[in-house]
Amino acid sequence: MPTKVTLIPGDGIGPEISEAAVRIIDAAGADIDWERHDAGMKVFADFGKPVPDSLLESIRRNGLALKGPLTTFVGKGFASANVTLRKELDLYANVRPVRTLAGIKSRYDNIDLIIVRENTEDLYSGIEHIIAPGVTESIKVITALASERIARFAFEYARKRGRQKVTVVHKANIMKVSDGLFLDSARKVSHEYTDIQFDDCIVDALCMKLVMTPERFDVLLLSNLYGDIVSDLAAGLVGGLGVVPGANLGDKCAVFEAVHGSAPDIAGKGIANPLAIIFSGILMLRRMGKDDIADRIRNAAFAVLKRGEIRTADLGGKATTLEFAEAIVREL
Repeated sequence: MPTKVTLIPGDGIGPEISEAAVRIIDAAGADIDWERHDAGMKVFADFGKPVPDSLLESIRRNGLALKGPLTTFVGKGFASANVTLRKELDLYANVRPVRTLAGIKSRYDNIDLIIVRENTEDLYSGIEHIIAPGVTESIKVITALASERIARFAFEYARKRGRQKVTVVHKANIMKVSDGLFLDSARKVSHEYTDIQFDDCIVDALCMKLVMTPERFDVLLLSNLYGDIVSDLAAGLVGGLGVVPGANLGDKCAVFEAVHGSAPDIAGKGIANPLAIIFSGILMLRRMGKDDIADRIRNAAFAVLKRGEIRTADLGGKATTLEFAEAIVREL
């Protein structure tokens, strides 16, 4: 029987790149029955919220989802659909592999990082209010339970993939209570994994070191806000958000997503780069135990990139989204 997977095409360029990823995954023989559901701007007028209950039920039932980008308004509008999915489904671990890719121009040749970000609390808990005119307060929530859970996830992830070191990132020199708890929780868990090196780094120092010597890092463990910022910084080291996959993982469900924006300025033009969601689909296939199919798609995409004959505009070429996807299908 085909495996049921929830597909969330997304806003803006989302439907175009999602269709490209589906075409490639189907061509590789993954045998998936796609269950399509909309979210974000498309459904807000009808449901009064960006994530309908029917979508949550679909993901809970299937356990897996592949998601295109969803629009999040800045300083106004509805709550982030991405954050809602993570909280409602308890997708507590955000994982972003960041690797140098042959054929994609970047400033570095040897980057191979795994960023593990706590996904459910910190300032993204959304507890903020106006105290008085011109005065606001936002509450940062850090708990031992969530901190130890994400630390143990990071060490298990490192061990299973033969990684050598986990670096916890914090600002405990200033936020001694909240970030101090996150740091202490990671230290406590590290004692259970003596086969893996453990160290820590203050977040601002980490940003400098990532720009200067990114090859010194292996697995980075961060709280929610720092993880969001640093994962985008790291993506910039290897070509941008258009070439980096993302996974939101929980014990029962997983949502794999293109981590870039919905790019409404180019929506409908058929020129968007689908690599991020293709690579996210590869992560999804690995979660499903379909490593052979994941490897085939990865190798086909790498071969197309390395030849450099067919690329989307952001990668220096003139190919459309569909032409790029078809090149990978032919390689398969």
